[in-house]
Amino acid sequence: MPKGAGQKLKLYYLSRIMLEKTDEDHMITMPEIKKALEAYGVTADRKSLYDDLQSLEVLGIEVIGEKIGHNYYYHVSSKQFELAELKLLVDAIQCSKFISAKKSDALIKKLTGLVSKYEAEQLKRQVVVQGRIKSMNESIYYCVDDLHRAIAENRQISFEYMKWNLQKSLVSKRSEPYIVSPWALTWGDENYYLIAYDEEANCLKHFRVDKMKSICILQDKRIGRDLFKELDLAKYSRMNFDMFGGDETKVKLAFKDEMVGVMIDRFGRDIPIIPSSENGWSETYVDVALSGHFFGWLFALGTDVKVVGPESVVEEMKGQIKNIQHLY
Repeated sequence: MPKGAGQKLKLYYLSRIMLEKTDEDHMITMPEIKKALEAYGVTADRKSLYDDLQSLEVLGIEVIGEKIGHNYYYHVSSKQFELAELKLLVDAIQCSKFISAKKSDALIKKLTGLVSKYEAEQLKRQVVVQGRIKSMNESIYYCVDDLHRAIAENRQISFEYMKWNLQKSLVSKRSEPYIVSPWALTWGDENYYLIAYDEEANCLKHFRVDKMKSICILQDKRIGRDLFKELDLAKYSRMNFDMFGGDETKVKLAFKDEMVGVMIDRFGRDIPIIPSSENGWSETYVDVALSGHFFGWLFALGTDVKVVGPESVVEEMKGQIKNIQHLY
């Protein structure tokens, strides 16, 4: 480094030293600060360092000096994120299915740069999520960014929609690209979804963002605004993402009283809870999107939940049971 180049970056290096080497539990003396600066090729006298530490407040870095014994010790009093907040973010990143393992590591590394080296050790956490399969789409960050930009600029988009083949390769679902009007991004079934208006089908559809490729923002303005305004997004997400697509139907379910938590977790606190004529059981009415995934959810609950009505859904459930019996 040319002579004097380090001096010009004195305040920057000082901020790095204070952020990396100090926190609420770790302090540093003035001689130690001077020595750390010298490692960057920066010399400083004690008086100028006092002024520099005060100047760090302009950068949002508050430095506290405390007298312990005969010496003064310095540390950063507060940072942009509390350690507990960063731990929560790290856990969320590691648990997120749609963020690839490579991107997860890169994000967590950036987060550790916001704390001292001592606190960074505490961020090297390993959240164990049984059976977690991370996304293999490394470009999902940029896909999400493109979609937000298209929504903000009121533009339609085109994209390829991918699917897995038997050779375990992602291939286009159809030969021509999809052209839709993006209206919202939402989270469901541990995945990011785009809700968009498909003019060709004249309806709202949802697409897995990690399966979208070659997104192009078009010059055409979005359409389908009135249909999207009528949409109850929370209800749509609950029906279509937790249980996938199907015809919307109001279903009457009977369940053992101890399963009330499962019902509320799945359908929300607003569902009615009605005492059943059968002792130890209750009933409720819920709106669901009828599909194989809905019936699969019922199968998973075994004899603790049963469909009571309408009769058409009861018969469909019986048909599902017979179809499974034929396999064995």
